[in-house]
Amino acid sequence: MKEPIYSRVLLKLSGEILAGEKGFGIDPSKASFLAKEIKSIYSLGVGIGLIIGAGNIFRGLQASDRGMDRVTGDYLGMLATIMNAISVQDALEQEGCETRTLSAINITQIAEPYIRRRALRHLEKGRIVIVSGGTGNPFFTTDSAAALRAKELNAEIVIKGTKVNGIYNDDPVKNPSAIKYDQLSYDKVLQDNLRVMDLTAITLCKENRIPIQVFNIRESGSLKEFILGGKIGTVVSE
Repeated sequence: MKEPIYSRVLLKLSGEILAGEKGFGIDPSKASFLAKEIKSIYSLGVGIGLIIGAGNIFRGLQASDRGMDRVTGDYLGMLATIMNAISVQDALEQEGCETRTLSAINITQIAEPYIRRRALRHLEKGRIVIVSGGTGNPFFTTDSAAALRAKELNAEIVIKGTKVNGIYNDDPVKNPSAIKYDQLSYDKVLQDNLRVMDLTAITLCKENRIPIQVFNIRESGSLKEFILGGKIGTVVSE
């Protein structure tokens, strides 16, 4: 049997993946699907840090564009990531995965405070660590939080699960002729403004030499395939 090519990863998932047919809220069946996909690599002994966005519930930047104070909007977005984290934690535990949710915002009734040494200890004990609440600060996205936590938790790679199967030179939904990249450099992503992740996240990964893998999390089995060495999606590295 093939062995995993990574021993510890930071999995970043878009909040939209949890949304139902209406594109909003949390669909328990979507959470269950994600849990099964994550369990497939958890069962291989891979250490997993997990960060989930909030786009299915609230987007602080969009609220700001409509007149809400940016800081207020960002904090509401952070709270939404906690809701997503708790829903995925429940789904993972139903699959038999030992899981802990840590939050960068103190909300101790439902999540432990994010403390790096505590998170590392959970990983050492074989638990999936879900980090919610972003970085705990406004003006930083969950992409930036993923890059930061990947470095803090000694992850070997940031794996970004999205709705598309990699990075393209244009929106593949709007442009069927868009070209998919198999591999990109950090500089190419920054220069062409490809919007894989925000600029802060890309820069953090570049400075710390953490590769980024982008793939379609909705394709069943693709996460496990990648962890076992399969060539899927797009990788961003030096």
